[in-house]
Amino acid sequence: MNKEYFFEEVTLLITHYNRSQSLENLLLSFEGLHCRFGDIVVSDDGSKPEHIDYLLQLQKKHEFRLITTPQNRGLGNNINKGQDAVQTPLTLYVQEDFTPAAIFPERFSQAVDIMHEQPQTDVVRFYAYFEYPYLKNPRNGFYEMDFALWKPGYRKFYAYSDHPHLRRSTFFTKFGRYVEGQKGDITEYRMMMSFLKNNGKAWFYKDFKGLFEQKNSESEPSTMSRENWRQTDRFPVKQIRDLYRHVKFNFDYLT
Repeated sequence: MNKEYFFEEVTLLITHYNRSQSLENLLLSFEGLHCRFGDIVVSDDGSKPEHIDYLLQLQKKHEFRLITTPQNRGLGNNINKGQDAVQTPLTLYVQEDFTPAAIFPERFSQAVDIMHEQPQTDVVRFYAYFEYPYLKNPRNGFYEMDFALWKPGYRKFYAYSDHPHLRRSTFFTKFGRYVEGQKGDITEYRMMMSFLKNNGKAWFYKDFKGLFEQKNSESEPSTMSRENWRQTDRFPVKQIRDLYRHVKFNFDYLT
C-alpha cells in the first residue's frame, strides 16, 4: 500500500501563464505521489481565454483556488497576488512547468522538519541550474547555504531563486514584495538581492536534478526568455559576462 502524505500546514502555490496542460501534469504528479496539501492556490497571469477555460475544467477535478487578473501583469504581480492568498504557515512555490520525482514526498517531509526545527531558516530550495558553491552542515542531502561577501565568485549571490522552494508564508514581512512592472529576470534579481541584504537563511538540496524536472513541450514552450549573451558559454562573451556580474553584484549588494 502506498504511503499517504498530508502536509496540512503547507499551501502549494503554483504560478501559471498559458500552460494549462503543464499545470494539469503537475497536479496529477503530486496526486500520483499521494501528496496532499492544506491548500492549493493557482495564480494566473492573464492567460488566454482557452487556457482559462481549461483551468475552470481542471477545478472540477482537482481542488484548488484560482486567483486571476484581467490582463498580464508580469512575474512579480503573479507571485505577489498568489502569496497574498496563502493562509497556511508554509508555502511550497512551484511554477507550472515542473514535475516532482518519486523521492519528493520523503525529501519534502525532511524539508518541513528543517523549517520546524530551525526557525531562523527562511527557505529550503529544491532546484537550480547549478549547485550553490558554498554548502555546509549536510542533512539528508540538504545543505545549509553559506553566503559571505568575501568568498570568491559571483555565483555565491544566488542564494535565492524562483525555482521550486519551500518558504515561510511571512516571506514578504522580512524581504518585501516582488517588484512589479519589470521583466522576470529583473524581478528575480531584485528579490535575490533583498534576500541577501536582509540576512536570508536557506538550505539547498544538493541532488536537485533528482527532485524536480522542468518540462517544456512544443505545444506549451517556456514563457520565459533571456537574451543570448546571458546564456552563451562562448569565449570571450562568458568571461566578459562573468566579470560584469561580479562587479555589478558586489556593487548592488553594498549600495
